[in-house]
Amino acid sequence: MKHRITALAALAVFGTAACAPADTPAATGADTVSEAAQQSPSVAPTAGQSATDVLATLPVKGRAAKTGYDRNEFGATWADVDRNGCDTRNDVLARDLTQEQFRPGTQDCVVGSGTLVDPYTAQTIAFEKGDGSSVDIDHVVALSNGWQTGAFGWDEARRTAFANDPLNLLAVDYAANRQKGDGDAATWLPADRGYRCAYVARQVAVKATYGLWVTQAEHDAIARVLDTCRGEPVPTSTVVDVPAGTSTTVEPFADCDAARAAGAAPLHRGDPGWSDRMDGDGDGTACE
Repeated sequence: MKHRITALAALAVFGTAACAPADTPAATGADTVSEAAQQSPSVAPTAGQSATDVLATLPVKGRAAKTGYDRNEFGATWADVDRNGCDTRNDVLARDLTQEQFRPGTQDCVVGSGTLVDPYTAQTIAFEKGDGSSVDIDHVVALSNGWQTGAFGWDEARRTAFANDPLNLLAVDYAANRQKGDGDAATWLPADRGYRCAYVARQVAVKATYGLWVTQAEHDAIARVLDTCRGEPVPTSTVVDVPAGTSTTVEPFADCDAARAAGAAPLHRGDPGWSDRMDGDGDGTACE
């Protein structure tokens, strides 16, 4: 089941006009909006590019204000953005765990157990669904960090894509993820030094793909790590690029037959393709 995470081919893209301390004074008000509008377009890295070269393309700016940040600004938690019938959390668990077992009756969606070799600590962790303290799904570029380096200017559809992009997600040790919080590379790096090059390369890839900037401290911390592995390649995304300065809109399914044909049923309010007209009983779940 390692093939489950697929490209977001259902995204229709339309052009539009429109927990570290700050490194420089934060942009606010009209300046913040102006800065977002002037942001450089995103350029998804290509396979084989070095993280050092891609880092050199990222704008370096001060951190914007955290004002207005809320997890809900990034859409429904673990939405089924690729419409494969499984939520993103379980997709990532299925990708990153070995010996995974799925709960019966979930069409091989809900991962009930498995084994993780944690990239952040190099420890081997036994995962059991419901234990609550073994395995987390980490946003490699934290949502709060994304907000303060450009995502505040996006629409919700673009933020939802960012929050659910497999490029930006890893199954990791619960405690290590809680220790990281919303830190960037200047404030937190994996305890396993052997993974640090791959970790910052992934952050660089995510920021380039989504047109986010880096602070000077973040840039310098990433550069120091990459100096030890200058040929480290960036990972590439399986997700359709969503250029900066565009609005992403996922058109609602025509009906539940169309949702089922696309493998998206059942739909939950907030999922791409959702429409209230399909939720006849108003319980937030359609096409059961």
